[in-house]
Amino acid sequence: MSNIMKIIEDFKADCDCGRKHETTISDIRIGSGLVSEVGEILQANGFSENLLLVADKNTMQAAAGIEDSLTSFCITYKIFDDLRLATMELVCDLETMIAERDISVVSVGTGSVNDICRLAAARQNKKLCIFATAPSMDGFASYCAPIVSGGFKATYPAKSPEVIIGDTKILASAPTALKSAGFGDMVAKYVGLVDWQISALLTGEYYCEKIASLTRDAVDELMEMADKVTVNDEYTAGKIFEALLKTGIGMSFSQNSRPASGSEHIVSHLIECVQLRDNIIPNYHGDDIGVCTLEVLKFYNALAEHETIQADKETVDWDTVYEFYGTMAEEVRKLNEPDNVIDGVDPKVLAERWQEIVKIIRSVPDYETCRKAMETAGCKLTVSDIGKDEKLFYDCFAYSPFMRHRLTLLRLMGMIQTKEKN
Repeated sequence: MSNIMKIIEDFKADCDCGRKHETTISDIRIGSGLVSEVGEILQANGFSENLLLVADKNTMQAAAGIEDSLTSFCITYKIFDDLRLATMELVCDLETMIAERDISVVSVGTGSVNDICRLAAARQNKKLCIFATAPSMDGFASYCAPIVSGGFKATYPAKSPEVIIGDTKILASAPTALKSAGFGDMVAKYVGLVDWQISALLTGEYYCEKIASLTRDAVDELMEMADKVTVNDEYTAGKIFEALLKTGIGMSFSQNSRPASGSEHIVSHLIECVQLRDNIIPNYHGDDIGVCTLEVLKFYNALAEHETIQADKETVDWDTVYEFYGTMAEEVRKLNEPDNVIDGVDPKVLAERWQEIVKIIRSVPDYETCRKAMETAGCKLTVSDIGKDEKLFYDCFAYSPFMRHRLTLLRLMGMIQTKEKN
């Protein structure tokens, strides 16, 4: 049994949070040369004789040899040229291909390829295997799928795969840019954990310390390997892949993305939506997320310098908000009217518990520490590094909190007035 499967088994025991943690993941394999064993692994896990194999030309090239291991299966292929954007149209296309058939799904790749398969397989109740081709993001084990629908990017409940396979030889030889992007996506978990704790503190939102610790330990472990991220070394690649899987498993157990994403992901998703209107193809997910993480950490660290705050009922110029969102305004309106996520926050409690919030912010590595680690790992560090217009970036930073029905520290800024330090 792999180390990750042992973690999953441990989580099935009673938890202090009061919830029973379950996941559909039944088998995780990490090792050298596993590309030649995919067929055997699928058979051992009861996958159908018929398979839909989804990939793009890049990931199929990276997974050279996988077809030779699947000769006992009847395969239908869906191969994209270069899939960088997961859309609802693509999800529906996959659903059409697997509906009313005895068929299982194999997703070869990372990111968007996995996301459309995760949602389509969930909707049609089909088994799913993810064969990873790069340690570029943390969503391999995730329960959620970020999908663009009508120009608006939202996170949909989907499913975790039954089987996850990571061939360390393939992961180690992945492009360095993808490895660095994966590191940036992991550092973002620090912001996600801060936002989750603050929301639990102020609103009583569900929070599980065991899940949070799983994520925190995974990020801390990866931070220690910053200087090895871009090295072509199978042992390191396997350890990095394990760390990425842990945060995805945390999302699977919590049945949402709280353990792995916060304000930084929302900022990035809004930038992506705005640029899609101009037909701009997204960057690697982790590149944008990493820069957004640094900007949010810088902002949160500055807030933590204030010993006290004044807090009042939220003040928002909604006309300006909806004007900024333009064609997305109606979707944003639904997320904020009539039930506004901020309504559950008492201004008096926010002010009284500010020092606890400061302690939460300071419980994770600060901006400078994360920036140094990301630089070591070859990550993009600045707004210009990811090719974004600065005005667009900071407008999205300001308006992003209204894009999700989710409480974050950034969402609280309409209630907070800072005082100077005593």
